[in-house]
Amino acid sequence: MKQPTDPSEVRTRAAPLPVGPYSQAVAHGGLLFVSGQIPLDPDTQKLVAGEIEIQTERVLENLAAVLAAGGSSLAGVLRTTVYLSDLALFARMNAVYARYFDQDPRPARSTLQAAALPLGAKIEIDAIARQGA
Repeated sequence: MKQPTDPSEVRTRAAPLPVGPYSQAVAHGGLLFVSGQIPLDPDTQKLVAGEIEIQTERVLENLAAVLAAGGSSLAGVLRTTVYLSDLALFARMNAVYARYFDQDPRPARSTLQAAALPLGAKIEIDAIARQGA
């Protein structure tokens, strides 16, 4: 039997459905653990075409949708991990990222270059956030 302190799945159609055996997010202990979001259009489940700026915006919109479904927001994000297909895209990604995370303090973050990302995406971002924020 599920206990009130057990983790719970967060699911929304406002963000892309998972492309594998994982949850969009899991809520536990007042925290929301959001799976990596790639630049999929939630209506078509297809990768958005375009430069890193367009893909970063789509990823952050997807992230915001999952956060909202889990009772949080971008303002509640404590930590992100950004995966880029090429670190040469860092400054351009960072300019878009800064517009979405303009509160103080900004989330802690790691940024890594990945050899490949799902479906040929240029970027993926996951997050940990406080619920109720």
